[in-house]
Amino acid sequence: MRTEDGYLIQQCLDGDSTAFGFIVDKYKKSVYASVFSRVNNFHDAQDITQEVFIKAYRNLRTLKIWDSFAGWLYRITANMCKDWSKSKSRRPDYEFVEDQESDLIDHVSMDSYQEYIVYKSVRDALESLPEIYREVLTLRYFGGMSIKEISSYLCASTSTIDRRLREALSQLKEEIPAMISTAYHQKGLPANFTFRIVETIKNIKINPISQMKGLPYGISLATGLLITILSINPSLISFNHIGMPVLSSLPAESKVLKVGEIPVDVIKTSNMPFLSNQQGKGKGGEPKKPDMQNAFFMAPQAEGGTWAKKGDMPTAMWGSSTSVINGKIYAIGGGDNNSFISTVEEYDPATDKWTRKADMPTGRAVLSTAVVNGKIYAIGGAQEIFGALPIVEEYDPAADKWTEKADMPTARSYLAAGAVNGKIYAIGGWNGNPYTSIVEEYDPATDKWTRKADMPTARGHLSASVLNGKIYVFGGRLNSAVTCPTMEEYDPATDTWTKKADMPTPKFWLSSSAVNGKIYAIGGVHEMWQGNGLSTVEEYNPVTDTWTKKPDMPTGRFALTSSVVNGKIYAFGGTEGWAGVNLLGKLLSTVEEYTPEGWSVVSSKGKLPSTWGQLKAR
Repeated sequence: MRTEDGYLIQQCLDGDSTAFGFIVDKYKKSVYASVFSRVNNFHDAQDITQEVFIKAYRNLRTLKIWDSFAGWLYRITANMCKDWSKSKSRRPDYEFVEDQESDLIDHVSMDSYQEYIVYKSVRDALESLPEIYREVLTLRYFGGMSIKEISSYLCASTSTIDRRLREALSQLKEEIPAMISTAYHQKGLPANFTFRIVETIKNIKINPISQMKGLPYGISLATGLLITILSINPSLISFNHIGMPVLSSLPAESKVLKVGEIPVDVIKTSNMPFLSNQQGKGKGGEPKKPDMQNAFFMAPQAEGGTWAKKGDMPTAMWGSSTSVINGKIYAIGGGDNNSFISTVEEYDPATDKWTRKADMPTGRAVLSTAVVNGKIYAIGGAQEIFGALPIVEEYDPAADKWTEKADMPTARSYLAAGAVNGKIYAIGGWNGNPYTSIVEEYDPATDKWTRKADMPTARGHLSASVLNGKIYVFGGRLNSAVTCPTMEEYDPATDTWTKKADMPTPKFWLSSSAVNGKIYAIGGVHEMWQGNGLSTVEEYNPVTDTWTKKPDMPTGRFALTSSVVNGKIYAFGGTEGWAGVNLLGKLLSTVEEYTPEGWSVVSSKGKLPSTWGQLKAR
């Protein structure tokens, strides 16, 4: 029975190089950690990791047993590290310089010395260990792999890996594993690593392998079964614009059939971008190139959940913020076609009706709001595109009244905010320098602000959601040219940050909401001053640290806002795209309601991968 690696390799050999992106994303942490354990230099480790995947793709046709890909990749990694050790030809300061933004290269952080100390401590600690111990320790704490995953990758038993790990830890100071993880967060692979690999291999031709000659018995049987099915109903098969056969109109559910002693997967394909016969179809059915929403780095389309159109907002607006009190949603501030506004409109999901409320004292957009004890706090924002305000104003829905509060210490716009245990945390944003990592805590009970631990990644146009006492921050802009997929978790109880799995799609000016233990990242845009708003919806599961693609929002947009009432997400307003530099396109009053639902697929163990997040977690 073919595993997920086998399926993806088949796609690559059939001419779909973008399928290799899933393989890269699945194994890049493991390879990077393994390389670093050997070369002990982050800069060279990035370079070698890139070369490992390119070499693996070039030689993919030589792999005899597809489902042994992990061990094969490990051997390529080990051999390339040996070659590096012999040559020592790469400069120690090389770190993808050709792709770095000049302002990033020139930037000298006050944290640089601390990062150096962490790096030196980790390097010295690892150098003190034999290689077999250094490798498992690095894979565990630098690559974030489980003992079972390390076992599979190194082709050793779990008991052997467990023993090596325990012996390695016994030889180190207690704080070293945490420092290894910290070093990885500081020196991890670039956010666009997978994208760059796939762009590189587009021009590399690998010879396809015939699937009708010398196939293993299990695969031959599956092929025979498929041919039998198609002979009964030829309408199930069609061809896409590059001549690849694809299946259509298959049953809605996946099943595992058993023919004799060999199980055969009959795969659900209706929404898989590799197989759907809708891939690459434009208006009228003509071929079109895949766009950023269906490219390789997106999670496979998931079923479950529905979208419904609701009553429009009275005012079309962008950059507003919404909060919920007593089952009502309050849309506050934003920008209309002419100005930055102070409008407050209350939406009742039960009746699908809108009611105008008392205006906010200070008209502004790109602010953030949070709720504590039945009051809404409107924080920061701007009255011009590149402005920043420290203003905080409190709204009491019961009295329909606004009250001025203590200014935020750091004026900013395009920020995120979340409330935990009666305190509000203002995170990141624009303050003219250009984006900040500052986190400030507001206590409504005392009307005072306190500085907290900085967010690891300085950014603005980001989004945040609160779940189980933690604040999850993701997406945004690093500077005027770089969009990031980064997800970071903040724990107010310990004032600490933890790196989490990246979003499948880098984007900014998105919105997010938390429902039933999951976070939904909605809409957004890829590039500043160009491109249309996205309809993409991606679900994050904090328990498994994985992302899953969910049904698209009907209206693609960015600069929107969203809130949750009774387990349903309501997306409000925004703009459909750019109309030029510093200009937004058509503003929207659109309201759409999303009802999340669970969905099941065949297990990823030994079968087709079900979500991008499952691949990232392995």
